Amino acid sequence: MPVELSNKYACFIPLCPLVASCSTGSLSFFLPKATRSLRRLCATLNISSLITAMLVSLVLFRQQAATHSIQQYLWARIPRGDVCLKIGFLIDPLTLATSTSVTTAGVSVMVYSDSYMCHDQGYARFYAYLSLFTASMLGLVFSPNLIQIYVFWELVGMCSYLLIGFWFARSSAANACQKAFVTNRIGDFGLLLGVSGVYWITGSFEIFELCDRFIELNSNGFINPIFANAVALLLFLGPVSKSAQFPLHVWLPDAMEGPTPISALIHAATMVAAGIFFIARIFNLISILPPTMYTISWVGGVTTLSGALLALAQKDLKRGLAYSTMSQLGYMVPASGIGASQSALFHLITHAYSKALSFLGSGSVIHSMEKVVGYSPTRSQNMFFMGGLRKRMPITGTTFLLGTPSLCGIPPLSCFWSKDQIITESWLRSPYLGLIASITAGLTAFYTSRIYLLTFEGNFRANQMNYIGFDTPFPSEIIITPRGGAQPESLATRTSSSVAPVTDMEQNRVAETRNPARPPEEEPICEKGIRNNSDPNLLYPQESNFRMASPLIILAIPTIFAGLAGVDSTHKVTGLDLSFDWLISLPSLANKNFENLTDILMSSTPSLSLSLIGLLISFKVYGQTNKLVNMKVFEGSKLINKNLLNTFLLSTKDWSINRGYIDYYYNIYFTRSLILVSELVLHFDQWIIDGFINGTGASNLLGGESLRHGKNGRISHYLLGFVIGIILSVSFFPIPPLP
Repeated sequence: MPVELSNKYACFIPLCPLVASCSTGSLSFFLPKATRSLRRLCATLNISSLITAMLVSLVLFRQQAATHSIQQYLWARIPRGDVCLKIGFLIDPLTLATSTSVTTAGVSVMVYSDSYMCHDQGYARFYAYLSLFTASMLGLVFSPNLIQIYVFWELVGMCSYLLIGFWFARSSAANACQKAFVTNRIGDFGLLLGVSGVYWITGSFEIFELCDRFIELNSNGFINPIFANAVALLLFLGPVSKSAQFPLHVWLPDAMEGPTPISALIHAATMVAAGIFFIARIFNLISILPPTMYTISWVGGVTTLSGALLALAQKDLKRGLAYSTMSQLGYMVPASGIGASQSALFHLITHAYSKALSFLGSGSVIHSMEKVVGYSPTRSQNMFFMGGLRKRMPITGTTFLLGTPSLCGIPPLSCFWSKDQIITESWLRSPYLGLIASITAGLTAFYTSRIYLLTFEGNFRANQMNYIGFDTPFPSEIIITPRGGAQPESLATRTSSSVAPVTDMEQNRVAETRNPARPPEEEPICEKGIRNNSDPNLLYPQESNFRMASPLIILAIPTIFAGLAGVDSTHKVTGLDLSFDWLISLPSLANKNFENLTDILMSSTPSLSLSLIGLLISFKVYGQTNKLVNMKVFEGSKLINKNLLNTFLLSTKDWSINRGYIDYYYNIYFTRSLILVSELVLHFDQWIIDGFINGTGASNLLGGESLRHGKNGRISHYLLGFVIGIILSVSFFPIPPLP
C-alpha cells in the first residue's frame, strides 16, 4: 500500500536538514570537546535528516504525478497597510522535480563525505555547513514569493562562501571563497534591484500574482518597454552570477579549492542550479519580453562555447570538470532564452546526476592519489600524474566511464535526450545558436573523454616519470629526464629561436615531482630514467572504501536511466513535461515507445556524429597513454610532431590554461582601477574629512587655551576690554542718523 502524505508535509523537506544543521552547529560551538567524540553521531543525524527529506520529496513527487495540483500554504509575516508580506511554501511540479533532484544528490554527497572527510578536524563543522547548504537550496525551491527567494538565495551564497573556504588556513582557499563571494554580490545586487522594479510595476512579490499582473499591464501598454526589459535583465543578472554565466563565471574554477564533495554538490544540484531554477520560476514574466529573451539566449550561447574551449587543455582534474559544468549550464540558459524551458529543466536534472557522479569519482581518485604523491593539489589533481587507474580502482573507473559518455551526449544515457532536444530547439529558433550548440557537443565529447583517458587508461605515470612538462597539456610533450641531475639532450640543446630556452624552473621540476613517499636514494632508476615497475615497494592508488564507492554505484543508475523519463510518447520529442504524464515505469516505456526512440535517434544523427568525432579525436590523441613515457617532443631543436591536430591543440593551449585571459584583464581594468579609486577615497578621507574634523578640534583647543590665559579674574581688565569692544564696534559700524 503506497504511503499517502498531505502536501502540508512539504515543510519538512527544508526543515529536516535545517534542524540537523542547527543542532550540529550548536553542539560544535558550545561543546567542542564532546563533538569530537560524537562526530559519527553528528554525521548520522545529518544523513538521516536528509534521507527523511528525500523520502517526503519522493512521496509527494509520486502524488503530484496523479493529482497535477498546485497548492500554496502562506502565513502573513508583515500585515501592515498596503504591504502584506507572506511566508510559506509552494507545491507545484517544478518545485517537486527540483527538490527530488537536490535531495537525492545531496544524500549521495553526504554519505560519500563521511569517508572523505573522516580525518578532518572540521568534520562536524563540515556537516553543519553541508546541511545548511542543502536546506537553503530547498528553501529557495519551495519559496512562493520573490522576497523569500532572495533570502534563501543569499543563504545559498553564504554557505558556498563557507564551504569553498572550508580549509581557510590555505591562502588559495581563502582567496577563492572571497572571489566567489564578491562576484556573486554583483549579481545579487542586480537581482535586488530587479525585485524592487517588479514590485514597483506590479505591487506584488507573489510569483503567480506578479506574473499575471505583469502580463496584463504589458498587454495593455501600461509599462514602458525599456523599463520592463531593464527590470527583467536585472533579475537575470542574479542567475548570471549564481550559475556562472559569462562574464561572471570567473569564480567557478576557483571554487575547486573546497572539498570535493562540495564541488559535487555545487555543480550538481545546489548553487549553480539555483540560477536555472529561478529563470524557470519567472519564465512567464520574461517570455513576453523579446529583447530580454534574445539577451539570455546569447549570454548562454557564449558561455556554452567558451566553457568548452576553456576545458580543452586543463591539467587539473576538478578544474576541467568545473569548466564542463559552465558549458553545460550554458546549454540550459539559451534553451530558456529561446522558449524551451522544459528542455532546460530536463537537462538540469539529467546533468545533475552525471556531474555528481563525475565529481565524486574525481574525489575518489584524488583521495587515492594523495596516498601516493602526497597532499599537493598540483600533483594529486594533475591528470598527467595519473593513468591506468581503472585497473586499480575498478568501481570508480567503471562508474566514471558511465558518466563520461552521458556528458558527451551518447545514447541511451541520460544527458543525450536532454542535450539533443536543446540542440534541435536551437537550430529551429536560430541557426547561429544551433551551430554553437552543435560545435560545443563535439568539443564536450573531446575534453570529457580526454579527462577519462588521461585518468583511467594506460599506465600509472606518477611512478614512471621524473619530469612532466607542466607548460603543456598534451601527452606527446611529456619528457623523461634522468635522476642523476643531468639534463636530457633535448633540453640541453634547446637554443633555437623557434623553441623557448631551458629555464631554471624546468631544471628544478625533476626534484619537485619526485614521489615524497620515498627518499630519492631509494628510488630505482632504469636507463631511460623510468622507475623500475617491478619494484614491489612502489605505491599505487587503491580503490576507495565502500562508503565512498556505494554513492558512485547509486548515482550510476539515474545517469543511465533518468533521461528516458523525458521521452514523450505522443509528440516524439524529448523534454521534461511538468505535468508528469511521462512518469511511467521504465519497462513500459521501452515497450510502448520503441519506435519513438528509434525516430529520436535518427533525428539526432548530426549532433551525435559530432560527438562521435570528438570521441575519436580524443582517443587518437590520448588513447595510447601506455606509450606516453617513451615519447619525446624535442630532438635537437626541432619538433617531431607537427600535424594539424597538434597545431590546433597547441594554439588553444595557452588560451585555455590562462582561462581565456579573462581574469588577467579583470585584474588590469577592474581590480587595479578599484584599488586606485579606493586609495583616492582613502586619501580624501584622511586629508579632507579627517583634516577638517581634526582642524576644528585643534582650533577649539587653541581658542580655549587662549581664553583660559586671558581670563585672570580682574574686573578692571574686563571693563577695559568691554570699552575697547564698544569703540571698535562704533568705529566699524557707525550709528545711522535719526530720521
